[in-house]
Order: sequence, then structure tokens, then C-alpha cells
Amino acid sequence: MQGKAHKFGNDINTDYIISGRYKFSITDPKELAKHIFEDISPGFFQKIKDGDFVVAGRNFGCGSSREQAPLAIKVSGVKAVLAKSFARIFYRNAINLGLMLIEADTSRIDDSDELEIDLESNKIRNITKDIVIDIKPLPSLMQEILRAGGAIEYFKKHKI
Repeated sequence: MQGKAHKFGNDINTDYIISGRYKFSITDPKELAKHIFEDISPGFFQKIKDGDFVVAGRNFGCGSSREQAPLAIKVSGVKAVLAKSFARIFYRNAINLGLMLIEADTSRIDDSDELEIDLESNKIRNITKDIVIDIKPLPSLMQEILRAGGAIEYFKKHKI
């Protein structure tokens, strides 16, 4: 996977990802995706190219348990979210919905850096800075769920 980094800081909560005012008023995921991060980065949706990455610091996805947050990120075209750590409920919701989350030291990634992610070797190559960053490996079951496209597709595939 290769794409551009869109960098945020620590403690990005689910209300920053998708404002609560859209939680029930917009039910179409594609329409919802047009509003991601708009309260902290107006016009963010227009900056995304299919395959780009959201990069953050610690505790990404904290706050209320809102499935719309990882869903809106996934539908927007963002390929993966890279962070030093994720809030537990966001992490579970994202994996269940098939949004790739990558835990790594993101301190050497800046906004607009070009990244290449190799999940086989668990490495991030920051092409812009010519450095390599290790990824905390995902457990094999989570990798299988992500490859299936989320928990529902995984369960259908394995007839569980």
C-alpha cells in the first residue's frame, strides 16, 4: 500500500472524526464520509485521495463508541489509520468494519509524507524521509477479519 499521510495529533476523539450532529441525520455512509474531520480540518474530505493514510499520535478514536467514525473513514477512501495507540472500543469497531489500523511510532511521519506500508514485513517506509518504521504486528485472527473485509464477511466466509 502506498499513499500520502494526513497527520493529526493525540487524543483524536470520535466526535472529531465525525461530528455527533451527523450521527442520525446522515445514514448514507458515502454522504457521512464527506464530513470526516471537518471540525478540526475543514475541507478534509477534498484532500483525500483513494489509498491515503490518516496518521495520529496516542489514543486515536477515544470518546463515545460510535461505529460511524471508522465507517466514515473507511468509506472516504482512507486505506489505513496509523497511530501510536488506539482507544479500545474504536479499535474493535474498526476491525469489525474492516478498517485497517496500524500501531507504530508515528513521530517520524509528518503531514503530506509519502508512505509505503508492507504488512508482510510489518514495516512502514517513509519515502519522503527515506526511513523505515516497525509496525506492531496484528494477531492472525484480526488479519483474517481485515482480509475478509470485516467481521460480518469473515463470519459469512467461515459459516460461523
